[in-house]
Amino acid sequence: MYASLDVGTNTVRLLLGEARQGKIIPSSYLRSITRLGGGFTPETGLSDSAMDRTLATLVEFSEALTKTSVAAVSAVATEALRRAVNAESFLARVHAETAFDLEIIPGDLEAELSCAGVLSALDEVPEHALIFDIGGGSTEFVYVVDGQPRFWRSYPLGTVMLCEHLPGPVAQQAHIDRTLRLLDEDLVRCGIPFPLPAGTLPIGTAGTVTTLAALDLKMIDYNWRRINNHQLDTLSLQILHEQLEPLAPQERELLPGMEKGRGDLILPGLRIVESVVDFCGCPRMTVSDFGLLEGGILRAANAVS
Repeated sequence: MYASLDVGTNTVRLLLGEARQGKIIPSSYLRSITRLGGGFTPETGLSDSAMDRTLATLVEFSEALTKTSVAAVSAVATEALRRAVNAESFLARVHAETAFDLEIIPGDLEAELSCAGVLSALDEVPEHALIFDIGGGSTEFVYVVDGQPRFWRSYPLGTVMLCEHLPGPVAQQAHIDRTLRLLDEDLVRCGIPFPLPAGTLPIGTAGTVTTLAALDLKMIDYNWRRINNHQLDTLSLQILHEQLEPLAPQERELLPGMEKGRGDLILPGLRIVESVVDFCGCPRMTVSDFGLLEGGILRAANAVS
């Protein structure tokens, strides 16, 4: 049994599972929206209240972990802590009060681990794919050919960032468009032609995308088996947009499939998703519930093999 912890800008998640021949068999899963990036400023970094909320969750997860025998743990933190001037003091608190040796990983490693996790869940690996992992503070893109990553980058484009620092659809869409133009330029610099080859499949992972799939499925009880490999086409995304836009955040959270705490974030996230699907020139996308956590399980397994 292995453990994988992901301390993200919006959510803290812990997965226990096994790794067999490159496939993940989840055993138990914990998650809590702590909004670590909430109230972030470049000058002061993470807010005291956000750190306190997140640390309280990590103490709970650490206590749960001590009840299970695990061979290895992968514990990573991403964009919020990468940018925070007070990151080291937070890491010291985590080390002192929990069993986790939390590691701030660079964006390219985050993308690589996410890619490994996503591909482990697919029924069929497409010849060309653009994997995207939307977080609270950043989005990772991985361009994959025949199951192998050929390009990965992390960009400062996330749901919490859009919601708190770029309120309004016009400003949010402008930032999304700028980011995708940078992605276009970076792909070309790496020798990948744009427009992308015909048939390049967008594959989305992480909370925004899985929530959209759950909404599309009207899923009352979340089931990762139904989420993995679910297809969302452009019409489905348009219908979701038209359904969500007129509702207040509290009203959105009453919809079947919507996760509590994501009501104000889901529409900025949906704008990112729609833009990425359009960027790929593909009429549909595939959803994966697997990603960074499952990549962490594979990483932990490799560390002891």
